[in-house]
Amino acid sequence: MTDILDKIVAVKREEVAAALKRKSLDLVRADAESRVLTRDFVGALRAKLAQGQASVIAEIKKASPSKGVLREDFIPADIAQTYAENGAACLSVLTDVQFFQGAVDYLKQARASCQLPVLRKDFIVDAYQVYESRVMGADAILLIAAILDDAQMKAFEAIALSLDMAVLVEVHDEVELARALKLKTPLIGVNNRNLKTFEVSLDTTLSLMQQVPADRLLVTESGIRNREDVLRMGAAGVNAFLVGETFMRAPDPGAALAELFAIPA
Repeated sequence: MTDILDKIVAVKREEVAAALKRKSLDLVRADAESRVLTRDFVGALRAKLAQGQASVIAEIKKASPSKGVLREDFIPADIAQTYAENGAACLSVLTDVQFFQGAVDYLKQARASCQLPVLRKDFIVDAYQVYESRVMGADAILLIAAILDDAQMKAFEAIALSLDMAVLVEVHDEVELARALKLKTPLIGVNNRNLKTFEVSLDTTLSLMQQVPADRLLVTESGIRNREDVLRMGAAGVNAFLVGETFMRAPDPGAALAELFAIPA
């Protein structure tokens, strides 16, 4: 792991320890298991593809560790609504407080304002956070291969699936992809950002895609900035995207989504 990932993981472990003091694992598990209605995250992505459209997970993110604040005018409910109106398949909402200025309430507000399934975008390092994700209303969670071992990924996925949540497993090289393919989830996210140098290259997705089986759904993450990037991915057969920063910097995130993916009104 890189220094920044080490720091984030350390903070996450502290957050889990603090959360356990407020609410025990047994209580958060019971709470999670009592919340039975989820929205079909995988189904929403596949439905767009079946219609011949790009399948976009549109992200709601106020800031990042490397870029600082991306959007001053930050109202998650309004952003979610404009995404929904402009063709997004699903939402991704940052809930990390310290590094991304996110919040659990942002996810709740976004989900309440539209009917799209919502991914909790955070750094999950403990089973507690998986149950916590369902309690806050998440329909899917992110598992990052770079910060988890095989046993953790398998265990966290099993909990998520038992709660009817989808799992997007994120990889950024061949070794992580091979590990991710041991999981049941069809959702494979390829992060185009090198976690050591933080350089971004779409070649990461293009070089790994041939190793992703046809029954999996490849989602390209990071670095989609313009129409040319979308067309390049589409020409290679990649039609599912997770995009955040490009939309967050636009005056109207939803209009930017429609323009970037040429989604008809």
